[in-house]
Order: sequence, then C-alpha cells, then structure tokens
Amino acid sequence: MNMVRQTDWTTGLNLHNELRRVVDRMFEGGRFEQDASDDSSIVTSQWTPRVDVLEEPERFVLLADLPGMEPADIEVSMDDGILTIKGERKSETASRTNRFSRIERSYGVFHRRFALPGSADAQGISAQGRNGVLEVSIPKRPETTPRRIQVNHLGGRVLEDQTSRQ
Repeated sequence: MNMVRQTDWTTGLNLHNELRRVVDRMFEGGRFEQDASDDSSIVTSQWTPRVDVLEEPERFVLLADLPGMEPADIEVSMDDGILTIKGERKSETASRTNRFSRIERSYGVFHRRFALPGSADAQGISAQGRNGVLEVSIPKRPETTPRRIQVNHLGGRVLEDQTSRQ
C-alpha cells in the first residue's frame, strides 16, 4: 500500500494573497498607513483622515480625525446620495525653520466620499468640529410601513369597481 501526501493548495493560495496585499499596501499611499486603498479616498488626495462610521437608532454618525484644522478649511457636501468631506491641512514648515529632523504628520489636500443608504435624510445633515474631530450627523428618515393590498378571487366573473360601492 502506497501512502500519498496531499497538499492543501488553498492554504498556499491564501498565504500568497495575503503577502500580495501586504506588499501592495507598502507601495500605496505610505508604508504605515492602514487601508491606504480605501475606496472613499479620491486618487488626488495627499492624505486620508481616519473616519469612524456609526449607526445609531435615529441617525448615522461620521467621526473624522482632522487635528489642527479650522472648520473654515473643511467642506462637507451632499449630492445624489454621496456625502463628501474635503479640505486642506496646510504645512506648518513654512512658518518655522527648515531644519526639521523628522516629519510624520500628513499635510495637503484630502477628499473622502461615502455612499449613504436610502434611509438617510439628506436635508437634515449637520456637521460640527470639536477637539480636532469632525462629527457629521445624518438623521434617518422615519420608517414607512408597507401597505397590505388584498388579493381578490376573480372566479371567472368581472369584479365591480370597488370605489363605486363605498
């Protein structure tokens, strides 16, 4: 009787795919940025602020980390079901000496877009900034209950107009 060792190819493929994702992340946007390939970041962005999206019973909430930015430098807009947050964080190096030994903070233009669900009320969106965090509040529309429609049996005869009897 011959014993044959069978190789589990799916494990090797998963490892290969994971290594490819790690290498791809290293060459996109920055070596240490998590999720640098996020679809909500536009290609022209020079940096991508981190955003948390929460769903509460009455609203959706976006919390964006924008430290050092003034509210006047942030634009929030809504168009055709897409919420857009964009702005620019200016570099402070111009006002200081050119002798920095290390620069880790990101500067420049950012642009994030988020598709909102149909239950979002676009007319009630509000935004406020506090302690370097932008909070965008998107209220939910009241749920509409589906209307039940009674199905009548035709039975081979023409039904009278129901509205004329009432």
